[in-house]
Formats: sequence, C-alpha cells, structure tokens
Amino acid sequence: MESHTMNTLTAKSKFKGLKLAALALGASFVLAGCAGNPPSEQYAVTQSAVNSAVSAGGTEYAAVEMKSAQDKLKQAELAMQEQKYDEARRLAEQAEWDARVAERKAQAAKAEKAVQDARQGVNELREEGMRQVQPAPAQ
Repeated sequence: MESHTMNTLTAKSKFKGLKLAALALGASFVLAGCAGNPPSEQYAVTQSAVNSAVSAGGTEYAAVEMKSAQDKLKQAELAMQEQKYDEARRLAEQAEWDARVAERKAQAAKAEKAVQDARQGVNELREEGMRQVQPAPAQ
C-alpha cells in the first residue's frame, strides 16, 4: 500500500511539473507571438500622420518636429526590416506623435497669420474710412 501511495504521489508530482512546463512554454509562445508581429497597422497610421502634417504645412511651420517624425519613421522602417518589431513599434508611435505636433503647430501658425491678415485688413479699412471723412482742403 505504501508503495502504491508513493507511486501515485510521484506520478502526480510529475504531472504537475509537466503542466507547469507546458504552461510556461505556452506563455512564452504567446509573448513571442506578440513580439514577433510587425507593427504594420501602427506604421500605416504613422505614415498617414506624417502625410497629414506635410499637407498642413508642417515642413514650413514646424520644421523640427517634422524632421523628427520623418527620421523616426525611417528608423522604424529599418527596425522592421531587421525584425526588431518592438523597437519599430516604439519608433513609429513616437513618429506619429511628432507628426501630430507638427500638424497642430502648422495649423496654429496658419490661424495666427490669418488673424494678423484680418487685423491688417481692418486697419486698412479704418484708414480708408478716415481719409473719406476728412474734409477736402479749401481752394
């Protein structure tokens, strides 16, 4: 009886060890699977953000942010080619945010210029109105 109990305990211990090993192996496959996927969707989102920033005038109004975004996007592309997907994802995310900052700065600069142009137009109209109100010199 004692031998049977001992064999049962040994078998249970081995089975429990195998379950833990299988669980650890499965978890490592899941983690490797996440790290092993290229960040294609993030790359596409970033590319779109960079294109939007360029269209908004980011290269003119936010040159530093645009250069940073474009440089990081190129680095992300190189990391993807080298299958360093975590690094590629991180760089692509950073490039996306740099591009969004560049786009917002460009929009703000354009809005500020529009306000200045409007003020100048108002001042010109005021001056024109003042010239028309002044009496003509007597002859």
